[in-house]
Amino acid sequence: MEDADLVGVQKTLSPVLRAKALDNRLPDPILGDEYAEQAMRRLDPGYDKRGFGTSQLGLAAVVRAKAHDDWARSFLADHPGAVVLHLGCGLDARVYRIDPPATVDWYDLDYPAIIELRHQFLPPREHYTLIGSSVTDLTWLDRVPHGRPVLMIAEGLVPYLSETDVRRLLTGVVDAFPTGQLQFDTVSVWAWRTSKWDPTLRRYGTRFHCGFADPAALADWHPRLEYVDEAPMNDSPVLMAKAPANVRRLYRLMNLLPGMKRSSRIVRFRF
Repeated sequence: MEDADLVGVQKTLSPVLRAKALDNRLPDPILGDEYAEQAMRRLDPGYDKRGFGTSQLGLAAVVRAKAHDDWARSFLADHPGAVVLHLGCGLDARVYRIDPPATVDWYDLDYPAIIELRHQFLPPREHYTLIGSSVTDLTWLDRVPHGRPVLMIAEGLVPYLSETDVRRLLTGVVDAFPTGQLQFDTVSVWAWRTSKWDPTLRRYGTRFHCGFADPAALADWHPRLEYVDEAPMNDSPVLMAKAPANVRRLYRLMNLLPGMKRSSRIVRFRF
């Protein structure tokens, strides 16, 4: 499958995967994802000739993935019989990085074209199911077991949905399960409203469709939902400690701009 077969937000999987692959080539990687490097080499054999560059998707996406991984490991340690819903999974190899026990049923969901790529690039494993569907078509919920704790991970997804669709998704998951954790990243209102001019997003023919001044307020959408905390992204200590010097300088400069440090947030809720 060629990149031309992907449209809009689906094309953003390539730069995110490239960042994770480049991270794996660092002397002391943040994520250390060998699967990302293998898949990226097949998509673009010369992907590593240009370095990280100045893309905002860059190493911040690797930090974002690391935060999601850490939260997921913690939840699964306490809930070894959970169901995992990895929404908008792209070519992320999270299930292989975390390697959950056989008591966990893991579901990766994305557009059918992305799921086809996953079949080509990533190996199958037990208690692991791929679902080709739009996230906003909630009929996919009928294909997963209920009655168990759930972990919903949505990395790099929520900003591309409308607020109405985000609300339907979150409340739909809460209504379908007895208890669980929801973790996802959001952008600020100004980042959402100016995304139509963002050169990186314009290159891939997409933009953000929602943003939140205070993501914690999303807990008000459902009486069972409770905000837990957020993880740093653009000013993450691990980013500043492990990124190449030119990338660290870029983010230090960006973070001097008002609102930039928290323009992207990785947030966690429970119910």
